[in-house]
Amino acid sequence: MHNTSKNLRYCAMSNNTKSYQKLFQTVSLQDGYFTTKQAIDAGYKTNTHSYHIKTGNWIREHRGIYRLKNYPSGERPDLMLWYLWSRNRNEEAQGVYSHETALAIHDISDVNPDKLHMTVPKNFRRNSAKPDIIKLHLSTLKSNEVDYIHGVRVTKPLKTIVDIIKDEKLTDDLIKQAVFEATNKGMISKDALEKIKRDYPILNIEDRNL
Repeated sequence: MHNTSKNLRYCAMSNNTKSYQKLFQTVSLQDGYFTTKQAIDAGYKTNTHSYHIKTGNWIREHRGIYRLKNYPSGERPDLMLWYLWSRNRNEEAQGVYSHETALAIHDISDVNPDKLHMTVPKNFRRNSAKPDIIKLHLSTLKSNEVDYIHGVRVTKPLKTIVDIIKDEKLTDDLIKQAVFEATNKGMISKDALEKIKRDYPILNIEDRNL
């Protein structure tokens, strides 16, 4: 047993610099987070993972998702954590932050959601239970409806506002505030709003109210 423990420690430490550098390249794009598969791809053998967790080199944040010790946290580390949670078997993140969460990310509303709203494909499946913090919306998004912010995908302001209107959960005042902030910051053009006013009457408000 003692020899086995020594061997595992040796395997964990051997070629550490090369593996660490490769893993660091990955986590630098993911706010310090990485998946089990990404660790393996970086060169860390499966039987060494428990060593790095035990010694505190890796901090387990969720099933199959870890954070590199002492990596400085970004502005919204929670976004990356649950973005990685949404990955499929090919390690591709399926989730796109949307609805109230997208409003908050774009900073175009005073809304402060208690859940992270995420749009996923209709065929989205996970073997593990959905975390309580996540509110899923099923829809197929077009590439021109999505932006990258903080390293994660987020619905663009116009798409976000349309989703919010359809959802009928926010007050008219908060929707109008989002429209005002988005247009005032140049995120949405008035021409773009004009094209969809027929479908969404709430957008037919006087310019002075924007």
